[in-house]
Amino acid sequence: MTTPITTHTEPPALRESLLDVGGKKIFVAETGDGPPVLLLHGGGPGASGVSSYHRNIARLAKEYRVVVPDLPGYGHSTKGMDAADPFGRLADGIRGLLDRLGIERAHLVGNSYGGACALRLALDTPDRVDRMVLMGPGGIGTTRALPTPGLNSLLNYYSGDGPSRLKLEKFIRNHLVFNAADVPDRVIDARYRDSIDPEVVAAPPLRRPSGPNALRTLLKMDFTRDARLARLSVPTLVLWSAADKVNRPSGGRMPAARMPNCDLYEVANTGHWVQFERAEQFNRLCADFLAGRR
Repeated sequence: MTTPITTHTEPPALRESLLDVGGKKIFVAETGDGPPVLLLHGGGPGASGVSSYHRNIARLAKEYRVVVPDLPGYGHSTKGMDAADPFGRLADGIRGLLDRLGIERAHLVGNSYGGACALRLALDTPDRVDRMVLMGPGGIGTTRALPTPGLNSLLNYYSGDGPSRLKLEKFIRNHLVFNAADVPDRVIDARYRDSIDPEVVAAPPLRRPSGPNALRTLLKMDFTRDARLARLSVPTLVLWSAADKVNRPSGGRMPAARMPNCDLYEVANTGHWVQFERAEQFNRLCADFLAGRR
């Protein structure tokens, strides 16, 4: 059953719904008309779909049906995640959302955690994906080395003395973006409010694997070990920021070298949040690539 939430009056108008997907709720905002494009957000504290892509939705909606979910565990979607196979459960949830929306194939655009979700969905069911744009995707630049300071900051947000606005501000200004002044205080305030939702604090959606099965979980989250990558022919554009402090920029070379139809574009003077910091350039590259304009 679809439960209407609200409809924004400012352009672009967003049709918002809370959809039942496999017994859990996924919040989704939609606008535009054309080939469907899913925008999948990152996994930082307080993240959500529309807030992560608010500088991109209107431009992409000129050519595409833009579908922006809150990933499971975030925003208005059902909280809690399967810690044993996080990327697999994300992919299952978004595939279920496609089914629920009656979308057989879609373009996937994913930043960080959302990029890992897109890549896992494509590896598991390549017939459901037309093209992909991945921005500093998880599971590639985070593997086979100690975590970066930015990733440590993200994973430690709910540990120690618990979440705080100062902790979140340091993560965003010091690790997420290249130029701290580009992020308004209101963005940090909004993300902080979402990050301290009691359901999120009780079950943070992105956390460091622990316990006896931690190694098995880490291996599932490491795409560099997945032999299917070399056979994944989905046309893919990887955008990686040269100053990314969360996922190492060197990670971009692996999918470009291994995937048979993958382009790599490195963005100078930009942090982990390329769709926010370089919105105009990102919108142009993304729209052109998804349309097959080279």
